[in-house]
Amino acid sequence: MTQHKPLFILNGPNLNRLGRREPEIYGHHTLSDVEFWCREAAGEWSVVFRQTNSEEMLIESVHEAIDEGSGILINPAAFTFTSLALLDALKMFKGPIIEFHISNVHRREQIYHKSLVSMTATAVMAGLGATGYPHAVRALKLLVAEGKR
Repeated sequence: MTQHKPLFILNGPNLNRLGRREPEIYGHHTLSDVEFWCREAAGEWSVVFRQTNSEEMLIESVHEAIDEGSGILINPAAFTFTSLALLDALKMFKGPIIEFHISNVHRREQIYHKSLVSMTATAVMAGLGATGYPHAVRALKLLVAEGKR
């Protein structure tokens, strides 16, 4: 089996509150559930799974992925719509990037309709709920295997 660099699964602010934060929007599953599902979907691929409420730490994780990762699955949460610094960091990554949102941001308030991250993402997945993460991991593995950006 071909050995791949790790998949980086990065989660932004407030996602540590999954299961308790607005369950009518984000559901009842926790970030621990999400991590379990992602690692299971990754199979033999190694995974770096992180969550931070800090823009700086999220960017540092992207920098680490630039040096050590094969693909990025990122749920930047609110930073999706506000962080030029995150966009600039992601633009340096040479592998595929999947932007992921638990809710369908296009069915929400107007402020959630303009993603800066989408300007550099290979693909965008939204509205599948927390249980959509493993689908995104499998898609990311395919994109890496196909050499997509």
